[in-house]
Amino acid sequence: MPLIDAPQQARKRISAVEVLEPRARDSWTHTRSGDPRGYIEADKLKELWIHTGTACNLACPFCLEGSHPGDGRIPGMKLSDVKPFIREAVDMGVEQFSFTGGEPFVIRDFVNILDYASQHRPCFVLTNATDPLLKRRQQVLPLLDNPYPIHFRVSLDFPDATRHDRDRGEGSFELALEGIAWLVEQGFKVSIARQTDPGETPEDVESAFRAIFRERGIPEDLAFTAFPDLGTPGTDDGSPEITETCMEKYPTKEARAHFMCTYTRMLVKKGDRVRVYACTLVDDDPQYDLGGTLAESMDERIMLRHHRCFACYRFGASCSAPG
Repeated sequence: MPLIDAPQQARKRISAVEVLEPRARDSWTHTRSGDPRGYIEADKLKELWIHTGTACNLACPFCLEGSHPGDGRIPGMKLSDVKPFIREAVDMGVEQFSFTGGEPFVIRDFVNILDYASQHRPCFVLTNATDPLLKRRQQVLPLLDNPYPIHFRVSLDFPDATRHDRDRGEGSFELALEGIAWLVEQGFKVSIARQTDPGETPEDVESAFRAIFRERGIPEDLAFTAFPDLGTPGTDDGSPEITETCMEKYPTKEARAHFMCTYTRMLVKKGDRVRVYACTLVDDDPQYDLGGTLAESMDERIMLRHHRCFACYRFGASCSAPG
């Protein structure tokens, strides 16, 4: 998942133990100053995210998952892991299955998972569209014939190959463009995830991207999703804590609908078990583990205590596919 560029010296890798422990000591229900936390109560499961695992072919220092080649903080998913949850989600009226990592196409069983999911609902895949996808093109192509469409959102950080490749690795910009071009040519829907710069003019940034697309014969009307810096696992960016009083800004059920935890859940593999987490952006706090079934997870009140919750509060951040 793409995030804003940040100084590398501030981005040390954190072990799984360090990731899980510090926030678990904070109160689930109250801020550090003792005020009741703001919270969200689920409405209806519309989107189920499936975390395929933190292994990736790249090692980007800004990655919100801390992913890198061979990473095992979150183990890779298997089809047998997700089948029961896909069936449960369909019974609950889910509208879309979405996939994140790591890089999903690094996972051996991912194409089988995507094949199964797209037999039941539209799918949305976050990918860097480089070697792992390109090497499995012949496996991916038949998925076009499945009953439901698959939308790929490709990470293309900046409209500048040198800057993009500085953290993702030399040649990754060109490979991503190759992946985008191939997906579009086959008939898959594609959008772009980019990073944001402070003080940027979004129209200028996206115009620069479209000029590159035009040169490569890629459609210029691809949608963009721009992400703020969400930090690496176990870090805290110092964002304000959200209290019940803060939530008076969103007084109605409709006003709170932009918070992803009202309508999404995420499957995360912990050891050999699959757990249901409250948010696709939070897997480094065990208190966001809402249980072993989707049904029970929807009964839980979600306390907005993670620093990434502030992105939803302030910006209406969403990892979902653009409309």
